[in-house]
Amino acid sequence: MSAKSFMELAISQAKNNQKMTEKQQKIVEVAIEMFAEKGYASTSTSEIAKAAGVAEGTIFKHFGSKEKLLYSVILPFLVESVPVLADEFIQDVLTKPYQHFESFLTAIIKNRLDFVKRNKEIFKILVVELLNRDDLREQVISFFQQSPNQLINNIFDTFKHRGELIDLPNSTLIRTMLTQIFGYFIFRFALFPTLDWDDTIEVEHLVLVILRGIGKKE
Repeated sequence: MSAKSFMELAISQAKNNQKMTEKQQKIVEVAIEMFAEKGYASTSTSEIAKAAGVAEGTIFKHFGSKEKLLYSVILPFLVESVPVLADEFIQDVLTKPYQHFESFLTAIIKNRLDFVKRNKEIFKILVVELLNRDDLREQVISFFQQSPNQLINNIFDTFKHRGELIDLPNSTLIRTMLTQIFGYFIFRFALFPTLDWDDTIEVEHLVLVILRGIGKKE
């Protein structure tokens, strides 16, 4: 899954969805492509209808609204894909050996940065929807509760034993780390995407800031 974006995979899934008519599949395909190209907020149902070769009323008939089109196709696909993405993350990052916490932290940030870059439109949509939808927040919370906690705890315990982390609960350290990482992603892709970002330098600075916050002082 990592070789393609969510948008590409959602389009592929729509094309193979036997429950949809050919017309519905075309609407979904065009909508996803336009969301990716122009952004969700900048894409109108009239534009989707024109590109799909259907009347705008057809979209309302089958999906109700642009919002329901998003909810019924893209977000469910994202939720269904979470377990696969978690497995990929485990294999790509968590199962690798690291001599120092700094290299482990850098690997996490670079891996997730690459993922968000390939899915920046979905990421921006999710940031907005997480602020407004209780059900989506509950799904995200459920994911983190089912994430590979024991594996991550073992990694943090190892670096604590080596004297590289301060003696605070792992849950506190992980929340601190994730807050910094996803805070950067939100600024980078959702709030100020047009700024002149140098991700190489930004990652180095982010790692430094996190280490100074939770790294053990000599």
